[in-house]
Parts: sequence; C-alpha cells; structure tokens
Amino acid sequence: MAARRKAADKPAYKILSIDPYLKDFAGDIDLRMQRYSATRKTLLGDRADISSLANGYLYYGFHRTQEGWVYREWAPGADEMHLIGDFNQWDRLSHPMERLEGGAWEIRLKGSDALRHGQRVKVQVTRQGQSFDRIPLYIRYVTQEPDNTFVGRVWAGAPFRWSDAGFNRRNVKPLFIYEAHVGMAQEKDGVGTYREFADNVLPRVKAQGYNAVQLMAIAQHPYYGSFGYQVSNFFAPSSWFGTPDDLKYLVDKAHGMGLSVLMDLVHSHAAPNAGEGINLFDGTEDQFFHAGPEGWHPAWGTRLYNYGKHEVIHFLLSNIKYWLMEYHFDGFRFDGVTSMLYHDHGLGKAFVGYETYFSLNTDVEAVTYLQLANELIHTVNPFAVTIAEDMSGMPGMALPIRWGGVGFDYRLSMGVPDLWVKALDKERDEDWDMGHIWYELTTCRPQEKTVGYCECHDQALVGDKTIIFRMADAEMYTGMDKIYHSPGIDRAIALDNMIRFITLTLAGEGWLNFMGNEFGHPEWIDFPREGNGWSFHYARRQWSLADNGYLKFGQLRQFDHDMLRYARKRRLLADRNAVSLWIDQEAKVIAYAKRETVLLFNFHPTDNAEGFFVPVGAVGAGTYTLEFDTDRAEYGGWSRFENGRAYQSRWVEGRGEGFYIDLPRRAACALTRVKEKA
Repeated sequence: MAARRKAADKPAYKILSIDPYLKDFAGDIDLRMQRYSATRKTLLGDRADISSLANGYLYYGFHRTQEGWVYREWAPGADEMHLIGDFNQWDRLSHPMERLEGGAWEIRLKGSDALRHGQRVKVQVTRQGQSFDRIPLYIRYVTQEPDNTFVGRVWAGAPFRWSDAGFNRRNVKPLFIYEAHVGMAQEKDGVGTYREFADNVLPRVKAQGYNAVQLMAIAQHPYYGSFGYQVSNFFAPSSWFGTPDDLKYLVDKAHGMGLSVLMDLVHSHAAPNAGEGINLFDGTEDQFFHAGPEGWHPAWGTRLYNYGKHEVIHFLLSNIKYWLMEYHFDGFRFDGVTSMLYHDHGLGKAFVGYETYFSLNTDVEAVTYLQLANELIHTVNPFAVTIAEDMSGMPGMALPIRWGGVGFDYRLSMGVPDLWVKALDKERDEDWDMGHIWYELTTCRPQEKTVGYCECHDQALVGDKTIIFRMADAEMYTGMDKIYHSPGIDRAIALDNMIRFITLTLAGEGWLNFMGNEFGHPEWIDFPREGNGWSFHYARRQWSLADNGYLKFGQLRQFDHDMLRYARKRRLLADRNAVSLWIDQEAKVIAYAKRETVLLFNFHPTDNAEGFFVPVGAVGAGTYTLEFDTDRAEYGGWSRFENGRAYQSRWVEGRGEGFYIDLPRRAACALTRVKEKA
C-alpha cells in the first residue's frame, strides 16, 4: 500500500501522456527531472532566477574600475599566476596575481591607462614548478601573430551604439533559416568579413525571403578549415572575420532588416589546443574536461566537458548569456547534441528502441546541462529560439522542461538529408518508394517541432555532394546555360525543385537552407590546406552565377524565392499536420493536403499521370485553383501546368469527392480551395 502511494505521489509529467510509448520509462523521466531540479537548486541556492547564475563574464576577465582595472581568472590547479603583456613589456614577474577563494585569482591595476584598448595580453600559469603561457579564459578578442601563434587583446573601445531596440522577434515565424559561413560568403579569393557579409549578403537573404540567419564559426577557432567546430576562445568572436564591433554591426543591421540572427553554438566539445584554448589552462586536464580517455572524443580528437562539474556549467551558461546580452543573438543551434547525450557519442549506433535513450550509455549530466541552458536562454529572452542537432531522436528534446522535456524549441530533421542521399545514390528513380518518402518526411516525435532541410552543409564539402551536384555532376559546369537542355540537367533541376518543395512542406515547422544551395552552387567547399596550396578559390560563394541572367542558377534561385513566398502565403509551415490524400507507388504520385491547400507530386521518371483523380473529401468540396508549381519555365522547367486554372470537385461514384488533373512527370503543383462567397 505504501509503495502504491509513493508511486502515485510521483509527478505525472505531460510527456508521458503525449507519448504513450514512454510509460515504461516513467521512472527515467522522473530521474531526468529530479536531477534537473536538484542541480538547479544546488547551483542557485535561494536565487529564483537562473540568469543570476550566468554572470561569469561580468566577474572574470578584464574590467574597468574606478581606480583602474581588475583582471580575474578561474584556475584552481595553478600555484602561481602572473599577468603579462604589452602593458609591462612582457615582464614575467612584475604583476603577480592573488589567489582568492574557490580557485579564483585576481590582480588590480591602478590608473585608467594601466591597460589600453588593443594591447596584447596573456597570463603566465605556474604549476608544480612548470610555467606556461595561456590566453585568458574570458578574453573578448584574440588575434593571430605573424608567427601564427595567437594572443589575447584587451577590448575596451567605445561602447557599440545599437539601433535595434525596435526589432520584433515575435514576427519571425515560421522560421526560414539561411545558414551561412561569414568567411566564405564572398566571391573573392580570401576570407570574408562581418561587414562584407552585412553589406553584401544580408540584402540577398532578405530579398530571397528568409527571416533568420544562422551563423557558423562565430566563436574564435585557431584552424580556419575546422568550419568553426573546434572552438578555442569562447567569449571572443572569431577574428578571422573582423573585430567584435564588426560582428555587432552585422547583427544590428540584420535586425534593422527584420532578420533574426542565430548562432551555431559549440558546447559539445572544445579544441584540444593548450596554448590557444582552454585545454590544460591551469595545468590540469580535468579543469573543464573529463580526465583520461573519457575526456577525448574518439572520432574528433577534441576535449569533452564534464557536465557534472558545477564550475563547468557556470562557465558554459555564462557563455550563453554573454552572446545573448553582448551581441544580441536571437538564439542558438546547439551543435553535436547527440555526442553530448551518450557516453559512446552515438558513433555507429542505431537508435531503434526507447531503451537506447534510457540506459547506462546516456550521459544524464549532459541532459541536465541542456535543460539548464534552455531555461537560461528563454529566461534572458523569452522569444529566443533554440534548435537541437540530435540525430538520435531523444524523446522530449523539443518539449518544455516542465513537461519532462529538455526544453529546445526545435530539433533538426536530421534523417531527411540521409533519405535523399540514399534515394539519389543507391536507388533508380523508378524504384523510389513513395510510402517510404512519405513516412520519413512526416514521422516525428509527437508535439515536438522540427526544422526541415533536404541537404546539410556537410554535403557541400569536398568528399560529398549537394543534391543537385549528385545528379548533374560535371555537367553543372557545362550545361547550365538557359538555352541548353539535356536529360541529365533537366532531371537534376526538376528533382531538385521537387525535393526542396516536398521537404519544405512536410518535414517541419521551420526550414533551413545552406548558403548557395538555393541556386545550386556548383563547386565544393574546400578550405585552404596544404593539399590545395592553401588556396581560397573553393572557400567562397559565386553569387555571379545566379546574377548574370544567362544561366539556370538564376532560375533555381527564383524557384527558391517563390517557394518561400508561397509557403508563407498559404501558411504551409504553420503546423506539421498533413493529410495524406493518395499515395500511388506505381504512378509514383504523392498527394496530400495542408489546411485547404492540396499538393501533388509526380516523381515518375517517364510517365505522366494523365487524368489523375485527386480525392479531396478530407479537405472539402469546392473549386481548387492551381497557384504554384515546380515546372515553370522561369524555374528551369517546361511550363506544363496551366497557372490559375480552376478545378471543380465533384462526387465520383466509388471514389468520393475529388477532381481530375493531368500531372506531368517529375513535376509538382499546389492548388488551394476557393472559399465560396456567402
């Protein structure tokens, strides 16, 4: 009887009613929430607001005072610390730091000019008789020296004058995300800058119809070709692209255009660099990371955080708040979440059953950190957006914490790009399984929002291929003149348009496109490296291909623009629910409805579906007007649909309410029911 009362006293988290398959794992959900509550209480004490916990960047690092300057550092393993730099001609003994409680160190400098804006600084750490130089943990600007080493710099210029007070983040729905890398966003052979991106690329993003920019590689990273995924300095925006004020200029200008700016946040691992990064900062390997093999990612060769250590949580949460407050970012895409969630990092693992999410392999401390991170973000900015890059499908990832979830707003639909890669690489067009495509595009965790995308930025890299490059291959270089047609190019453009449109309308409540894919950028990304003579030739985007007016790249871009406009007009991403009207494997036709819009896709490589009956009983009788299609000549197609044509539904014995339509091969269209006037 007592056991029954105890079970009844357990909170019935909403996630258990949302997903009945979790009922056998109610204890695991309860453990998830108990750990979150206990860790939160330990960290916050009597403070109710988690935001007050994440102020490390206001205490540590360099700060002006009434008397001059104060510099503080957290280095519990250090025996001695000395501040060195341009200000004292790099004298290693003249400025010792004082040890405080909790592993903190401090030095106060008198006079407002004791440190000057732009001066180079490091800290000399001594442990067990060995001394080594480190870049301060909370440094806000890091640059590369002529000898290719990196050094911290005092950033204390005039405050940036923001002009984005009127930016309304509520209007950025649904999310149409333009994922971009600032450095390779220009057409020049060289590294693009924040200001060039703001002035040259943001207007393109806005004109194309996107309402959010997701920026990669923002935190400082010593190796340019890492795509920004080996972060060394977490409070310093990458100097590859300019200064901190240059990044603020970019964000401010985006807000002035009505664009949200999301940051690709890398808290899943850190660069192994000691001289440039946070690894071995105080001479110990476990200051931030797990000791021994557990502290190394076996595939990436990077350091792995100990999320159970409260000082680590404080550091990472402070980092999140810093980017929100100091740079006005509107949210984050969390990179490598799967790697965080599991002790084996999900490498080579098939997540085929719920027991794989709730086992000894699950890093429950990482789950707790992600919950705290989401709580912090939405406390600091209730309209901020968080997106999880999790390929495992962890239940509750994109459900509110109070429901028993992890608290993200969206998860990436990571299985969808794999669907298209497999279809294009391993199957003949005539063997595509329409039921499987429908299943993969519509299956998701109940009530968890996703961001759909058909190809990821990794597919643009050397060694992989984008969707259109998979189909057109070398002909992308020779067959994109508007007056040129060939079976290969015609197939590539037709299927590229169809794949983008069906993924946009089925795979999520948001949409993501990687920079250049909207016009079928023809070349791989290859960052400067020894193997290519350290060339920037392939680390750029050739906007001129879509601008010149003579090539089909411009037609692809026009399709992307009109597709987004139509999806917004008909609110096709407002909810995930799509009603399957008909799936015909032999004819290779998929028909479905969202709200009062009917979408028809004929993937057949050779056969038109003439006189195809579309059952619309689930939508309603009426007149359906053809409003949009993938086959227009201005999109690189053949204009085989009659734009604006009306189709009157009628009752057909044995088939129900519907209408007949001719569906050309490798083409798709959308029709909306016209409401009858009263």
